[in-house]
Amino acid sequence: MQDENKPAAENEKQPAAAATAAVTKKAPARKKKARKNRAKKKTTTSRQTPATRRKAAEKTRNALITRLKEDLAATTAALKVARDAAREEFRLVNEAARAEVAVLKDQLDAALKREEKLRKISQKKAKKMLAAGERWEKKQLEKLRKATEEARKKLKK
Repeated sequence: MQDENKPAAENEKQPAAAATAAVTKKAPARKKKARKNRAKKKTTTSRQTPATRRKAAEKTRNALITRLKEDLAATTAALKVARDAAREEFRLVNEAARAEVAVLKDQLDAALKREEKLRKISQKKAKKMLAAGERWEKKQLEKLRKATEEARKKLKK
C-alpha cells in the first residue's frame, strides 16, 4: 500500500503493475476554516449644516490660497535667480565676444599692413622693371641708330 502522507508525485514513481494491483486510499478532504463574522463598526453620522460646510470650504480655500501664494513667491524667487544668472552669463558671453572681436581686428590690421607692404614692394619692383626696360629700349634704339648711320656711311662711300 502507498503511504498516505507522501505526495501523489512520489506515489506515481512506483512501477505501473504495483500501482494497479494495490488499492489506494484517498486523502481526507481538508476542512475549511470557519470565518468569524466581524461586526461592522458603527459610526455616528453627523449632519453637516450649510454653515459648517461653508466654514470647511473657506478653511480649505484659505489653505489653498496660502499654499498658492507660497508657491508663487518661491517661483518668483527662482525666476529672479534664473534671470540674474542669465544676465550674468550674457554679460560674460558679451565680454568674450568683444575680446574675440578685438583679437580679430588686430589680426585683420596686421594682415592689411602686410598686404600694404607687399603691394609697395611689388610696385617698386614694377617701377624698377619698367625703368630697366626703358633703359634697354633706349640702348637698343641707340644701337640701331648707330648701325643705320654706319650703314649709310658705307653706302655713300
